[in-house]
Amino acid sequence: NSLRAKLAGALLKSWGWRATGVAPEHDKYVLVCAPHTSNFDFLGLLIHAESMGVQLQWLGKHTLFTPPFGPLMRWLGGVPVRRDTPARRVDALADEFERAERMVLAIPPEGTRSLTQHWKSGFYHVAMQARVPIVLSYLDYERKLGGFGPTLWPSGNIQKDFEPIRSFYADIKGRFPAQFGPIQPRSETPTTTNATNTEG
Repeated sequence: NSLRAKLAGALLKSWGWRATGVAPEHDKYVLVCAPHTSNFDFLGLLIHAESMGVQLQWLGKHTLFTPPFGPLMRWLGGVPVRRDTPARRVDALADEFERAERMVLAIPPEGTRSLTQHWKSGFYHVAMQARVPIVLSYLDYERKLGGFGPTLWPSGNIQKDFEPIRSFYADIKGRFPAQFGPIQPRSETPTTTNATNTEG
């Protein structure tokens, strides 16, 4: 929607921010949202994406999607998830991708604004199971830049696939840099030796 994009762009300009990068051409992908160190991060990323013509979808507790507000939550980009086992969440989100014609699912893999020693790997497993790419996004508070980075196709070797992710975020400063911890999955064992393919 060009009007939404113009409004979002004007808002960024008024804040002194600028969107960079190119919006991915893929109809479906998992969007990594990092660094995640403040309450403003998701809103800021949402506005950057809107300025580039991309509407994001986000995860919400399944009870938010019951009547009478369920349709509104979905219209706003919400995707319902249950707080049960991680495997079931991955299955449910992969099913959402299968049903959708277009879907950009925004996930902050740190899972918290506080310092953490690893990333949650759900975003990676969802992309693997749904057979969609992973796109990196960012907000750099030092340079007041935000937008989209490279596209990564997960190979199944999670340790190797995290290497370009670490490289991309190495020089990006979140609002509270001390709260942006190591970029590594939680003790995962690689399952293949395929190299990661990158685009963009």
